[in-house]
Amino acid sequence: MEIVKEKFGTAKSGEDVFLYTLKNKNGMEAKITNFGANLVSLLVPDKNGKLDDVVLGYDNLEDYYRNGSFFGATIGPSANRIGDASFTIDGKTYHIAVNDGPNNLHSEMELGYHKQLWDAEVSEDGLTLTIEGKDGELGFPGNKKITMVYSLSDDNALKLSYRASADANTIINLTNHTYFNLSGHKAGNIEDHVLKLNAGHFTPVVPGAIPTGEIQSVTGTPMDFTKAKPIGQDINADYEQLKLTKGYDHNFVIDGADGTLREIAEVTDPKSGRRLKAFTTLPGVQFYAGNCIAEEIGKEGAHYAPRMGFCLETQYYPDNIHHANFPQAVFGPGKDYQSETVYQFI
Repeated sequence: MEIVKEKFGTAKSGEDVFLYTLKNKNGMEAKITNFGANLVSLLVPDKNGKLDDVVLGYDNLEDYYRNGSFFGATIGPSANRIGDASFTIDGKTYHIAVNDGPNNLHSEMELGYHKQLWDAEVSEDGLTLTIEGKDGELGFPGNKKITMVYSLSDDNALKLSYRASADANTIINLTNHTYFNLSGHKAGNIEDHVLKLNAGHFTPVVPGAIPTGEIQSVTGTPMDFTKAKPIGQDINADYEQLKLTKGYDHNFVIDGADGTLREIAEVTDPKSGRRLKAFTTLPGVQFYAGNCIAEEIGKEGAHYAPRMGFCLETQYYPDNIHHANFPQAVFGPGKDYQSETVYQFI
């Protein structure tokens, strides 16, 4: 793995921001910026060996300062939603940003980890990015240290390794919010991509996309991806869960999750022949079909709009702090956070 560093722009603080290009022997490349630990581009060969960028994003730093759709973003300290934008730990109630109806989404839109500068270090293992969060920052308790390593192997696997510690019990639920389009980021709608999820259950939601606390079987519903089918096959079905979120935007419960790295999804693009396999150590994955991507101009003048990219956001279940039956994302003294997620291209 080769890593090349170049300047990406100047932060509002006046500090230099860099872009790091990870390359393997097959010509695959991943570009990451230390602004937000964002994945900016991912060059992957198709069935004929032609390289194309398969993730949505921007050409410049300035656009990542807005990034309303969270293209390529590393989300923290808490990914996804927390009901009523508040939670209680060790008898104390904390209030966080109200930014998604009455709820909290992705910690903080403008000040979350995806819009902060991370320290970066290049090594043989990959690109190591580190950020520290102070007690009370963004409303979350505990002084935190988060480390993320991006690495790219010669079997075309992009690996994301996370570690975090805190000096008080707090929520740590990290994810990456990359939008994939296996035909290429400029190729348009992804509804013909064929998806298989190793998830026989999902967590249904109420209006506002907050989980009910139920863990429901996908059998007999449009949520069933246990056998591969096109993303668009049932996306507009007359089904309440899909109406609530304008399509797929749900947490799926990974079969047999036990903290070991296991395959959770496979996505195939019939046009390019690209196939993506996803693996994680985490118990859940938010499959989001890009239903609410804002219409805007992205990299290389591409026009982005709804359902032009999909996300596989590995995670602890949304709002787990309010549901004792969900795996809990509370970490602190004596209990560090650790996870791995791998996106491998076949």
